[in-house]
Amino acid sequence: MSGRSSPRVYRIAHRLRDMQTLPYIVVTNPHISHVYELYYKAFDRLRRIPEIKTVDDNDRYCKIITETLREHLSVIPRLAMGVLEIQGLMKPEDTDKFMTTLLRSVRDTQLILPGSHADHLRPPENITPSHSRAAPRAHRDLPFPWHFPDANMDPNIDAVGEIFLRCSAKEIVERCAKTITELVGKINGSTAHIPEVRIYGHLDATFPYIQSHLEYIIGELLRNSIQAVIERRHQGEKPPPIEVLVCETPQHVIIRISDRGGGVPKEILPYLWSFSKGPRSQTRLKNLRKVPALVATMQELKIPTEDQSAHDTKRNWRSAESGGHASSLSSLTSRPPDLRLGIGLPMSKIYAEYWAGSLELHSLEGWGVDAFLQISKLGNKNEQLITRASQDAV
Repeated sequence: MSGRSSPRVYRIAHRLRDMQTLPYIVVTNPHISHVYELYYKAFDRLRRIPEIKTVDDNDRYCKIITETLREHLSVIPRLAMGVLEIQGLMKPEDTDKFMTTLLRSVRDTQLILPGSHADHLRPPENITPSHSRAAPRAHRDLPFPWHFPDANMDPNIDAVGEIFLRCSAKEIVERCAKTITELVGKINGSTAHIPEVRIYGHLDATFPYIQSHLEYIIGELLRNSIQAVIERRHQGEKPPPIEVLVCETPQHVIIRISDRGGGVPKEILPYLWSFSKGPRSQTRLKNLRKVPALVATMQELKIPTEDQSAHDTKRNWRSAESGGHASSLSSLTSRPPDLRLGIGLPMSKIYAEYWAGSLELHSLEGWGVDAFLQISKLGNKNEQLITRASQDAV
């Protein structure tokens, strides 16, 4: 298959068309213009790739893809800054729709393009190499991440492409809670009383899913809840726990995260899912300027260990640029873990809806918040399928 016939090229072309239909004054914004140039460069580069006939051709193709993915690490923060700066030039609902479409495209690129080192390509920590990377090549390197094993596939294989076939809701919540608790503890100091995260319900529930998506959503929800409880707590009181309820059905897994952090302020509640509006726009813009690259995974928020120096990110950049291997796209980014960007909930909603799921949040002022995450089990017979035209539209 040559570059010009690749569905990846068509997707990029559709995104270019979307940007070309924006008002001229919007496209001249330096951040939107930067994203447009990146997409045009990727389109021009990929459409010129000749038909792949040999292993060497494939290696050159993978190198081009890796370079493209690395260049596009700046897309998310640049888009976020751009939509904040063009307030008043477009209707807020149109701006959010444009942002959502582009961010879905970014995730498409990270999922579908081969040769990337995204976090979700790495096996989970509790999975041995024999169950994932050592799987037969025909089973791992599938053209799309939503292809599932057939009856003849080795039943011991735990990962197919980017999909981990046995995601455990309990283990993921526990792992996210541990990471976020350490992060919040570092931000608020060792004397902070951090609420306990308690898990109930169907604790043995497992399902096929892209683990990095789920970790990001759960991590953002837990971080918001824990921080809200800490800020609301009165001196000397024991903070109320964060309660996580897991419910499993044949087609879905529903996770409810409940806190007693006082609820979402009235002036913020209408803008929870918006990238482009809200009372804290200027603060978000200021913080986003400190983040040159972003993948939007929970890996970016992990606290460095003692043996990691402050120059790890620069070394990873140099390694990738010289043809070396970087462990993940997140290792090439530089987001300070205590920097709040204001895009966590909108990004989480995009991730949840990416695979026909949903994310809802109900706030009771003076009490707390209930967040409901519905996960559609990938590969079940009732999974919603979309047409090629719908794929191109997003």
